Amino acid sequence: MNHKGIALGIVAAASVMSCIHRPPTDLTMENLIPKPVLVVATAKVFELTDESGVFIADDSPELQFVGEYLAERLRPATGFEVNVASTKVAPKAGSIFLSLSDDAELGDEGYEIDITDNLINIKANKPAGLFWAVQTMRQLLPPKVERNTIQSGPWEISTGTIRDFPSYPFRGSMLDVARHFFSVADVKRYVDLISLYKMNVLHLHLSDDQGWRIEIKSWPNLTKHGGSTQVGGGKGGYYTQEEYKELVKYAQDRYITIIPEIDMPGHSNAALASYPELNCDGKATALYTGTEVGFSSLCTTSEITYKFIDDVVREMSAITPGPYLHIGGDESDATKREHYIPFVARVRDIVKSHGKQVIGWEETAQINMNEKRPEDGINVDAAAKAAAASSIAQFWKNPVHAHEAVNNGSKLVMSPATKMYLDMQYDSTTKLGLHWAAYIEVDSAYMWSPVTFVEGITRENILGIEAPLWSETVTNMDEIEYMIFPRIIGLAEIGWSPEEGRSWDEYKIRLGNHGPRMEAQGIDYYKSAQVPWVE
Repeated sequence: MNHKGIALGIVAAASVMSCIHRPPTDLTMENLIPKPVLVVATAKVFELTDESGVFIADDSPELQFVGEYLAERLRPATGFEVNVASTKVAPKAGSIFLSLSDDAELGDEGYEIDITDNLINIKANKPAGLFWAVQTMRQLLPPKVERNTIQSGPWEISTGTIRDFPSYPFRGSMLDVARHFFSVADVKRYVDLISLYKMNVLHLHLSDDQGWRIEIKSWPNLTKHGGSTQVGGGKGGYYTQEEYKELVKYAQDRYITIIPEIDMPGHSNAALASYPELNCDGKATALYTGTEVGFSSLCTTSEITYKFIDDVVREMSAITPGPYLHIGGDESDATKREHYIPFVARVRDIVKSHGKQVIGWEETAQINMNEKRPEDGINVDAAAKAAAASSIAQFWKNPVHAHEAVNNGSKLVMSPATKMYLDMQYDSTTKLGLHWAAYIEVDSAYMWSPVTFVEGITRENILGIEAPLWSETVTNMDEIEYMIFPRIIGLAEIGWSPEEGRSWDEYKIRLGNHGPRMEAQGIDYYKSAQVPWVE
């Protein structure tokens, strides 16, 4: 054989070798994101086949939903029927078994997955934990399991045990639907995307200068007029209360709490344009389609303003089963400080009267100060302080406000703009987004800690994290996905996984191996040159 023939023979042999199937046998080598608390491998293989089913320990509606959710994720790509049934005994070999347990370490959202060569046994204290376990199990299968058409098998999973539970109880993202409006279908897609990585909060920014996006039946012109446009002058839009309730239910089914935000007293031009009585001069403003901030304010000295707020909060509280209502409060530059602080105190009382807990941007923590500041004559009474202490402050920029909140007993949601604002550009070549806070490459979004970001703020002060996406430059779902992925994956890991042992060098390998999974799900993501992407 000549040298050319030898070379061709070597290539052919290598090709055959590359096609030899090697089943996964080391569970610790799986590229799971967020990274679990504990993974132990047992060096065998479980195979999902056309005989496999999903079994639940009882026929409760919640367990039934989780079981069906898992089966629906498995059916399209495998082509298997994957029936769901309840059972009181151990299910047949090759199946997946979901049951509730009593394991104090797992808490409300933790889970344990025990994988043998003939059964996957998933346990959790609450259905939420089972749901998050399902999201982990999806990542144990080949990425093609996420496709919507039948793919070739085999469908194998390494054996072993995974025990996992979150570091923070509040792990979320914010979607700004006010500057650009996004449809019900888009928001549902957003819910599905963040649920993949065990985020349990979706904060909807429902009102701003450029648009009012939620039907308020007692003030109908808010959506008729205030919801009619958006940044750049597009047609805008809004959610009816029935559509909003549909979104809330969709999110609830995926163990995500929707937090509605009605921004006040600033970022309020859509309301001011809709009702002249909300302006101190009694004249409606013009609709606004630009992107500047800080120029608008509700009339904080008028009683009709508080009647308006009470009506809005009442209607929103009635259709929001979650515990929180966000009052905004950021960038209220057009509101005098001596008016802003009493306004926030009064709005807190209104929200509390309708059974909700207040969340506000960090500026709302300014009420948490000494009883009197002689320079402005503000007097904050003990009741106002108590109301402030029961509220949550969302940190985004100013450490002074973070300390004011903590000093009065408030918890913090960490959303530092220089690390977590998903509308910030990746670098100077990024066509979408802004960069007033920073350019945030994928490594920068991952390489920080909530407990060390603000000096003097400790773990016990922090409720959790939230990654906001403001929509000045984002107009459709593809653009949303490009700006949030893959940064949101790393941010989700910061919220869920233990801080100890977390490193960019290790994480970027897992993220690179995650690329085919995002592609299988049709996610339009930014392929950062910092990540060794697997094709």
